[in-house]
Amino acid sequence: RRFWGWLNAVFNKVDYERIQAVGPDRAASEWLLRCGALVRYQGYQKWQQDYNGLPTGPLGKYKIEAINATDSCIMYRGFDYLDGLEHVTEIKLQKCIYIQDECLQRLSETKNLQKSLLQLRIISCGNVTDKGILALHKLTNLEYLYLSDLPGIREKETTVHILQQALPNLELELDLE
Repeated sequence: RRFWGWLNAVFNKVDYERIQAVGPDRAASEWLLRCGALVRYQGYQKWQQDYNGLPTGPLGKYKIEAINATDSCIMYRGFDYLDGLEHVTEIKLQKCIYIQDECLQRLSETKNLQKSLLQLRIISCGNVTDKGILALHKLTNLEYLYLSDLPGIREKETTVHILQQALPNLELELDLE
């Protein structure tokens, strides 16, 4: 178990030179796919899941529009890869064992995501608590938030109320016990 945690930390290490060399979308794609997530590019319907099949082409041609991190090992350490992404409209975090409150805080403080992110789904991420969900209030353009199977959320009514006050246009869908 400790070995996998170490290996996943290695997969999440940010390579700033790589971001400079290939651009933020390509570098983030490599990180996400290395960690087991999927990406979808602007103008494409198909999800990219094969690291070795990453599209090539002119620098900046492929812009990440959606991220599906189901069962992936993404963790806080790699979130610097998100900084340069300007076109991400949807993110799904499902069964991500390394996602915790700090990750959601970091996500909501990412300037480009504050502008572009419209849909967020957080499902079966056991380390997420009310604190992490409340941090999402900085995602001012968020239109849709789906929360499901989050045992760390203890103050559901209060958290929902505060979030809806901060984001009055947010459609919030809950499947919480």
